[in-house]
Amino acid sequence: MNSARPFVRPGQTIGLLGGSFDPAHAGHVHITREALKRFDLDRVWWLVSPGNPLKAHGPAPLEKRMAQARRVMQHPRVTVTDIEARLGTRYTAQTLKALKAQYRGGRFVWLMGADNLAQFHLWQDWQWIMANVPVGVLARPGDRISARMSPAARLFAPYRIAGRHSHLLGRSDPPAWCFVNVPMVAQSSSAIRAAGGWSAT
Repeated sequence: MNSARPFVRPGQTIGLLGGSFDPAHAGHVHITREALKRFDLDRVWWLVSPGNPLKAHGPAPLEKRMAQARRVMQHPRVTVTDIEARLGTRYTAQTLKALKAQYRGGRFVWLMGADNLAQFHLWQDWQWIMANVPVGVLARPGDRISARMSPAARLFAPYRIAGRHSHLLGRSDPPAWCFVNVPMVAQSSSAIRAAGGWSAT
């Protein structure tokens, strides 16, 4: 289930959930299962990143975060991978360009929480991402309004797929994005770290 270089069958639609997963928790598992169902995905890959360029402090060692991710995310259609470290990419757009070049037979969908959509305009080459890869956005507590009013949401409003048609996202040609409200698990990596349930060593 957890190979360094995942396999893609021609025509498969793969959801990509990137992040530091510092640590991975039940909330990540929940939105992954929802994404598989809501966006009609064949598989989801967790892209456990070497580090987040937008965060000042580095995460726990990659090996430790990978091990935790594999403990909490056990599903036959989900792969936990450190492929970003192996590709040598630091930004999401770089990763997506590399994956599209290496897996020409597959279709990728970028997955993120609504909190990320709210600050998506700060990401490097974010407009390229929206224009070249379908994007699935899953609502998280407290982030619905700011996400829907974000620069990315406003600029790409003509390409939004209604939530009731979310199953079409993976087969849609970009630009295409969809915002879905899902029952949320109110758990966060930062809260787990603050409570002393996870250390960076």
